Amino acid sequence: MRLTARPHPDVSRSLAPGTSEVGLPTGRTGLLHVPEGRITALVLSLHGAGGSAQHGLSLLRHLADARGLALFAPRSAGPTWDAITARGERDTAAIDGVLHDLLSRLPLPADGLAVAGFSDGASYALSLGLTNGDLLRRVVAFSPGFSAARERSGRPKLLITHGVHDDVLPIDRTSRRLVPALLRQQYVVDYREFDGGHLVPADLAEQAADWLAS
Repeated sequence: MRLTARPHPDVSRSLAPGTSEVGLPTGRTGLLHVPEGRITALVLSLHGAGGSAQHGLSLLRHLADARGLALFAPRSAGPTWDAITARGERDTAAIDGVLHDLLSRLPLPADGLAVAGFSDGASYALSLGLTNGDLLRRVVAFSPGFSAARERSGRPKLLITHGVHDDVLPIDRTSRRLVPALLRQQYVVDYREFDGGHLVPADLAEQAADWLAS
């Protein structure tokens, strides 16, 4: 689950603002959104089980332009991400290939690569972020189930949200176990529970976008 892509120094921007499709080695298609003006971060935005690239993009798309966030939302090769099912690493390899290209064409701050996701996408975001914390400096996990990180690098900062009435990934079996374990391991975790179910409240999405751009 290691990513080999790395930011390039002194990159000149060669990608026009707007939203476009990106072909993936898996045969799927992802979406890339590039804001106008200065880019504060490139965020890998991951959909939940059964979702699509559009679902991944929609997590932060309405907030991205005002904060200078570029978003790359891939589509999983199967119904959910390979890391969730432990059936290989096609998704990670596909994402890595696209990141190699994007990082050579988008100027970013030194710590400007991040990952965010919802539900299974949040579990995958945590897994990728903990494994690649030397590259993915910030991780947003909206209602995660678990982390599948088998190795770890770096010390990414984590923002985790979860609804206390979540009946898909019940909070007592997921975030209320995950977060204390991460804190014991000395990770910096901003954890926010909310009075709701399996969703991303608008105010927490906005706070996450602000945090990613800061």
